[in-house]
Amino acid sequence: MQVETKVKAINCLHFINGQFVESQNKKSFENINPATEEVLGTVAEGGKEEVDYAVAAARRALNGKWKNMTTGERSKILRRIGDLILERQEELARLESLDTGKPFWLANSIDIPRAAYNFHFFADYMISVNTDANQQDDQAIHYSYRRPVGVVGIIKPWNLPLLLLTWKLAPCLAMGNTAVIKPAEWTPMTATVLMEICKEAGVPDGVVNLVHGFGPNSAGGAISEHPDIDAISFIGEPGTGSAIMKAASSSLKKLSFELGGKNPNIIFADSDLDEVVETTIKSSFINQGEVCLCGSRIYVERPAYEEFLKKFVEKVKTLKVGKPENEDTKVGALISKEHYDRVNSYIEIARNDGANILTGGKRPDGFDKGYYLEPTIITGLDRNSRCVREEIFGPVVTVMPFDMEEEVIVQANDSHYGLSATIWTNDLRRAHRVAHQIEAGIIWVNTWFLRDLRTPFGGMKNSGIGRTGGMHSIDFYSELSNITIKL
Repeated sequence: MQVETKVKAINCLHFINGQFVESQNKKSFENINPATEEVLGTVAEGGKEEVDYAVAAARRALNGKWKNMTTGERSKILRRIGDLILERQEELARLESLDTGKPFWLANSIDIPRAAYNFHFFADYMISVNTDANQQDDQAIHYSYRRPVGVVGIIKPWNLPLLLLTWKLAPCLAMGNTAVIKPAEWTPMTATVLMEICKEAGVPDGVVNLVHGFGPNSAGGAISEHPDIDAISFIGEPGTGSAIMKAASSSLKKLSFELGGKNPNIIFADSDLDEVVETTIKSSFINQGEVCLCGSRIYVERPAYEEFLKKFVEKVKTLKVGKPENEDTKVGALISKEHYDRVNSYIEIARNDGANILTGGKRPDGFDKGYYLEPTIITGLDRNSRCVREEIFGPVVTVMPFDMEEEVIVQANDSHYGLSATIWTNDLRRAHRVAHQIEAGIIWVNTWFLRDLRTPFGGMKNSGIGRTGGMHSIDFYSELSNITIKL
């Protein structure tokens, strides 16, 4: 069944100092629908001039009305932003689906509600934030004073555009900062609508600013190197993170990076395979596999290997690849022609390495337009194959058997990445033992993608710098001063 499309795409302008504005040079670029390859609209192309303008507005706003608001007043504004997101939920979900190629039902059931919850969560959490006080015998009292870090640059990715933008913006505003945001050039629409929502919710002019554009030699580079930006929060791939770090180094900014993952999914033979398969379908192919937390390296203990593969392949073959607006679509379109070609290049590498492609590996029948790819399961590769070692970021997984617990721990850790891992076992002692040895920031046991926003989120190795969530976000978006009062 096809869902009726009521929401039209929008042309996207910059949002600076409370106003939507064109680029000073009037430049723009086309926004392409990945499901149809049609032009959705135009996007203002910003650069150094627009970033300078936005940073100046953010700097003024930092010391204006926003600074003098109480914690309670800011909390009410954050809650209102979350409420307004929910009031416009269907509109935002349709725009997100048009921009990304993901199924509408997915955006409507996960992305947009979670975006609202990010604001609701921090609206509540910010009220309970406290600081330390220490009495030094009868000599002095030392207490901590928390203040905003300043103007924050937020550079966001294209896979979960609104969800991940709000994950950063909500705690940024909770701590009284101002922001200059650059959305991914492929997904500009929901970020643009969020600016309308922020203004309606009562965010003062200049507190949130949005500059559209591209990467190192455009708006992204201008934000990274700007001397009046105090911190940068970035979600994306490690190469871009490295470039941002270099650009930001001259002014020694605070950095928070959530980068890529090549995450192991470890399945022991004592697991309930039906439960494992059901969750592994999601952890492999939800959002077309374009999620940094997807478990793309699947390791199965040999006694269960053949049975798991049989059940897994049968289920994957039933996944409907289709138009994002269709209710029965499970896998939509990849984000762009460039990314589609990149994912396909890894499938070709696997073929050249002698792999077995058990299902998928090609464009589905009946699609002449759009960047569609069937969910793909690959076996027969060794641990040194590029398909096993490098992040593909698409609906492609590799499955490999293992014999010993020690062996799979070595293989799971044999990666430049360390974002997440999943362990399936009904042996409680083994679950603890293996989890403690896996080099990853997030480790799930007998589940996947289950999050509590109070807990630390982030990766090791090339998967990131720092942690977010709860107090970890509060600490990044604020600075502490110790004040000593002599008695």
